[in-house]
Amino acid sequence: MARWGNLALTLIMSSLLFGCDGNPAEQQWQMYHQQLANDLEQADVERADPINIGDFPERSDRLIDIPETRDSMLNIYALRECQITSLIAARNNQLGRVAPPSQQWLYERALWQRLSDCWNSDVPEQLSDENRTRLQQLTATKTAQLPAVSWNAIFDSSEWVKSFSRASKPLTSTDETAITSQLEAIDYLQQMTDHQFDSEWQQDSSTLENHLKTLQERPLTAEILRALLLASQRLTEANALLARHLAQRGDDATPCLSDWEKQPLEHLSNTAKQWLTAINRLIDAQQVKKPDAIQRYQARWLSLNNSHAPWGQFQQARLEHQALRARFPPCSEN
Repeated sequence: MARWGNLALTLIMSSLLFGCDGNPAEQQWQMYHQQLANDLEQADVERADPINIGDFPERSDRLIDIPETRDSMLNIYALRECQITSLIAARNNQLGRVAPPSQQWLYERALWQRLSDCWNSDVPEQLSDENRTRLQQLTATKTAQLPAVSWNAIFDSSEWVKSFSRASKPLTSTDETAITSQLEAIDYLQQMTDHQFDSEWQQDSSTLENHLKTLQERPLTAEILRALLLASQRLTEANALLARHLAQRGDDATPCLSDWEKQPLEHLSNTAKQWLTAINRLIDAQQVKKPDAIQRYQARWLSLNNSHAPWGQFQQARLEHQALRARFPPCSEN
């Protein structure tokens, strides 16, 4: 019976993070399955394509409706001591109206900050009763709207949406630097969310745009979900082969199994958990009622607790594979 050395199996398992459809990773999975079949003197494993990840909710289903705030420039000018006239004028010009969601987020937070600082200064005492009331109402409105603005800024950005693109393949790189930079981008969005009502925290437009540019470089969320689904499918198929052999021959007549390299699966597990934890934390940190479509997507695809989500399926298949392999003696190294 054919036996492979540790080096060959290391090469086999090192590409568990690759995809399918003629991808070299699929060939490596076939090699691993064939090795198991050879060890067990069984026919090759029957393989099926893993399921596709779900569609990210449509724009209308993932955004929160925010009523437009309207007032005359004359009334706004009456609040000129709050230093909001130039900010609002810039927002209402042609460029301001077509600004990307990230810039709208920066504008709305800057507006809230100036209104809040103004309301908590001595300016209200210098205003007429009518203008003081106007300032109070405008400050209260922008304070109430800011969490929804933050939510929409993230969920309406093309960079965020691309991370969940179905037009993607399973994670094909173990480049930790690339993943680290993506995590840093998510961390900055987290900081902006956590500090949205912190008047001491200074936002930075170039920093935000650079992080969003990093997110746009690859659909990492989709890549990780696909990697989990692919690994779950191939492990489940391998598990069926091992379980069938045990059912036919029992533990007393089990052949030895060649060694296998577990580190790539550990890497996938660690990377996926780290990324999904960051994504879920950012979503859950938003101070809004999440749209139903997002709640459903998060529970089905991003959850670390739902056993039917990709993470739960992968962990279950992985543990079962380890348990089944433990019932076979390891082959002695040649």
